[in-house]
Amino acid sequence: MIAGWAAAIGLSLTIAGSVMAEPTYTQLSYEDLNDWPSDDHQAALDVFLNTCGDMPDREWAILCDFARTGPEPRGFFEKFFRPILIEDGEPMLFTGYFEPELPGSRIWGDAYQYPIYAVPDDLTPGEPYYTRRQIEEDQPLRDQGLELAWLTDPVDLFFLQVQGSGRVRLPDGTMMRVGYGAKNGRDYSSIGMKLVERGIFAEHEVSAAVIRNWVAENRDAGLALLWENESYVFFREVSEVPAELGPLGAMNRSITPHRSIAVDPEFVALGAPVWIEKGGAAPVNRLMIAQDTGSAIKGAQRADIFFGTGAQAGMEAGQIKDGGRMVVLLPATIAHCLMVAQR
Repeated sequence: MIAGWAAAIGLSLTIAGSVMAEPTYTQLSYEDLNDWPSDDHQAALDVFLNTCGDMPDREWAILCDFARTGPEPRGFFEKFFRPILIEDGEPMLFTGYFEPELPGSRIWGDAYQYPIYAVPDDLTPGEPYYTRRQIEEDQPLRDQGLELAWLTDPVDLFFLQVQGSGRVRLPDGTMMRVGYGAKNGRDYSSIGMKLVERGIFAEHEVSAAVIRNWVAENRDAGLALLWENESYVFFREVSEVPAELGPLGAMNRSITPHRSIAVDPEFVALGAPVWIEKGGAAPVNRLMIAQDTGSAIKGAQRADIFFGTGAQAGMEAGQIKDGGRMVVLLPATIAHCLMVAQR
């Protein structure tokens, strides 16, 4: 019965084809949420409005229509939503991501050697395609007109794919924007964990900057390390998105720094408000909106916080690897049905 309700609200009991332990649902009160009264609920409501109109379920559509009338924001959430803690037995992990800004060119030559590929015509979603190593070493996609631009560094290309979107700074000073198009149907593997498994770094030492430096200092071994992550992302140009807005997330809408998170849609419906309580050196208690996904974001208590665009955002995002918890705000009717079904 739980599985039926899970499917109805965008939840599931499988991840990457493996049967998972049945998730548990605990209804909390708003008094249980740390610093709930202190948040900027209007900021969260504004971000919720960016994507709630794209949520297909009737309960969400009704609430979205009412949200457009300009209700008092804190009261809106407290009256119509119930805080539900969804757990699958794994501890909470918060990480961060950002939109990189990288030097590149639309024309191949000189330092511009590493292509950003568009989606190939012969790629079938969900089916295994060429691996990262095959694409980069054997170059089966070369001379098919798929190159959107060329970058100067293979590590830049790798991390662009990890982030899923980015801006390319062209030689004339203009910007080209690229967003996620598709992936090659291969599982994502953490190259940071590969370095930990080999005893090169301790787990707490690994960050994007550490990985980048290690690859640069160990060029051949570094490229081989990147190839161990067989997952490969293809892009599409989205330069029509205004520069002042964030990149497009999984809902094909611009995401917002410090208010948008990537989640596992098997557990959290895209577009849902999510209260996060992030620990670590810089604790955060804030209402976010689940507007994105990611290959490495798997599990009920797993989230990636969007930090914005550029190098500073990248530095901030790269420092995040913290515990805590996240609590999904579900429409009262859906929350009630879930709790009844769990009994």
